[in-house]
Amino acid sequence: MSHIPVMLDYVVEHMAPKDGDIIVDGTFGGGGYTKALLEHANCQLIAIDRDPHAISRSEPIKSVFAERFEILEGPFGDMDVLLEQNGVSSVDGVVLDLGVSSFQLDQGERGFSFMRDGPLDMRMSISGPSAADIVRNANESDLADIIYQLGEEKDSRRIARRIVEARKVEDITTTLQLAEVIEAAVGGRKGKRTHPATKAFQALRMFVNDELGELARALVAAERVLKPGGRLVIVTFHSLEDRMVKSFMSARSGKISGGSRFMPEMAETGPKPTFERMKRISAPETAEVAANARARSSRLRSAVRTDKPVWADGFDADLDLPSIEEIAS
Repeated sequence: MSHIPVMLDYVVEHMAPKDGDIIVDGTFGGGGYTKALLEHANCQLIAIDRDPHAISRSEPIKSVFAERFEILEGPFGDMDVLLEQNGVSSVDGVVLDLGVSSFQLDQGERGFSFMRDGPLDMRMSISGPSAADIVRNANESDLADIIYQLGEEKDSRRIARRIVEARKVEDITTTLQLAEVIEAAVGGRKGKRTHPATKAFQALRMFVNDELGELARALVAAERVLKPGGRLVIVTFHSLEDRMVKSFMSARSGKISGGSRFMPEMAETGPKPTFERMKRISAPETAEVAANARARSSRLRSAVRTDKPVWADGFDADLDLPSIEEIAS
């Protein structure tokens, strides 16, 4: 399946690129947003992706927009460092399309989906511990916490217990093996439209790639690199991401009245707002969802950078989970 960028027209509308702007596409993926922004204005586009396959996919865009496009390999949470290393201190826009790309889902050998059998991998950067390492080494309590906190799976304890029992018999090394173990743990599909392994697979993918930690770092990095008037546009695909982005934008725009999971209460005498929130597009159009099922859960949020100083306080994913290094070692 080819990659179909979600809410593309809305992303371009909220970014509103102008001639001469420098814009960062922090999640290049298939290059849909990058191409549209380059076509909309005579701007400079710096793309970032930690997936080497995505870097290879950028060649057609390079061939057309060679003087206005470059791509950097690395995690988007390090965008400020990557930009500085390449001589860029500030930009006019940052766009992020969170989650896993269509290319990663559709390649069975990447191990992101149980719809195609393949090695239990899930690594976006193709380096470091894999999902198979986590399934093999994590204790039952940690497995349950990962699946519950990142997948919001109510049957996390039963699933973790069955995984531990199954791996005593044989290593769980493929996507279909794990999907079958999870299905057995919850007593089958029970007539549900979605596979019972969906949330657990999401949780493992997010843990392997530290997706919420990466998002937290990216939000702060965007605050550092955006010029006054610069725009931050983010498309999310599930509730944890969206709540995190909403919390950051609410806090940084001075709109939070109380504490939240991701950000403590801000005193009136505290730092000045670094962002002004724009109107949220709550969901894609019905026609887009009909044409692209992966757009169904997407949400768009955007904000404009003020001229106030970057907050001294960072931003945290606030998860009570062990590190991937602790489990894999």
